[in-house]
Amino acid sequence: MSLPEHKSLGAFTTQETGIRQHTPDYWRASLALFCAGYATFSLLYCVQPLLPALARSFNVSAASSSLTLSLSTLALAFGLLPAGALAEVVSRKRMMLLALSIAGAAALLSAVVPHWSALLASRLVLGFALSGLPALAMAYVSEEFDKPTLPAAMGLYISGTVLGGMLGRTFSAILADVLGWRWAMGIMAGLALFALIVFVILLPPAKAFKPQSLNIRKLIGNFLSHLRTPELRSLFMMGFLLMGCFVAMFNYVSFRLEGPPFSLSSTVAGLLFLTYLGGIFSARLAAPLRARLGQMRALQCSVVTMLASLSLCALPSLYALTVGVGLFTFSFFAAHSLISAQVGSTAPSAKAQASSLYLCFYYLGSSTVGYVGGYLWQHGGWYSLLALLSALLALSLVLTRKQQP
Repeated sequence: MSLPEHKSLGAFTTQETGIRQHTPDYWRASLALFCAGYATFSLLYCVQPLLPALARSFNVSAASSSLTLSLSTLALAFGLLPAGALAEVVSRKRMMLLALSIAGAAALLSAVVPHWSALLASRLVLGFALSGLPALAMAYVSEEFDKPTLPAAMGLYISGTVLGGMLGRTFSAILADVLGWRWAMGIMAGLALFALIVFVILLPPAKAFKPQSLNIRKLIGNFLSHLRTPELRSLFMMGFLLMGCFVAMFNYVSFRLEGPPFSLSSTVAGLLFLTYLGGIFSARLAAPLRARLGQMRALQCSVVTMLASLSLCALPSLYALTVGVGLFTFSFFAAHSLISAQVGSTAPSAKAQASSLYLCFYYLGSSTVGYVGGYLWQHGGWYSLLALLSALLALSLVLTRKQQP
């Protein structure tokens, strides 16, 4: 979306340029979006290392305990479509503020509810509220930053989501061992609300955004147009498959580590989530990798590395499992950064709706494969789960050929 030819405040200077790298607006916007990504994903994924504790506390199965995450991501996935439509009509900053505020309140409620059904309901509300943020953030980056800066800005936003996912999982595991899972969830909610305050203060107003009138037929037409585009369809399906594999791995690796032959405490098992640090770097490295190899080959390298890392996860060695999960995480976030930037640059218009469609598939994969993985874990064990992930990654590797070489 272009701007009129004029000089203006901040980093906007001409029709061809948006926020440029290394300018004050770049750092303010990047830090604000980093905080938003942190808050979103720490709230969403802080329950993941708590699944064994929740299964014991409420006397439910491993697959049932995963519903605390799967229902959140399912609600997020379906909420993304109306959120993406509204994003073309109303202020994006206000919508992101409202989304994070409701999600923070639902997270605090999750920490105190006494019954399993009430916990699932509060997590459902949390997921639906968070649907107002990821597509808006991706659309803000796609429209407000100039084209050469776009991959770096998207990588920095995804780095924030990585940090949120890592700290949400790691801190909640440690806090649960010391204070119990309720205190863990409450403290994580408080930290996310602090990040929300930083976000509100720092994020510059959108300057390239031009609100549309609320035209339901046009909004539906935009969604259908994106779904008819072969390259976008392949990106959406890769998001479904890769995110599904990623969440299934981290849902059940805690059960693997806390059971024989490792028999680790939840704190020690939670340290495995420090492998997310690799994702922070890989999200930033995705842009130069794409510049060197091209979109298709960069994606293929990322998916092949994810696939190869599963062989290490199959070995009965804590060291091999740690390295395998680290490589899996590193490669996943590189692929996610590549796909996210490509969705923004491929969609000719209605970028928020394109981003929301991608993320809808992304979180549907999280819910679907995450829950199915629990069924395989219960009935076939760790190696059945790894076989499922291998098959889905092989399918995503085929889809990379739909991208421009």
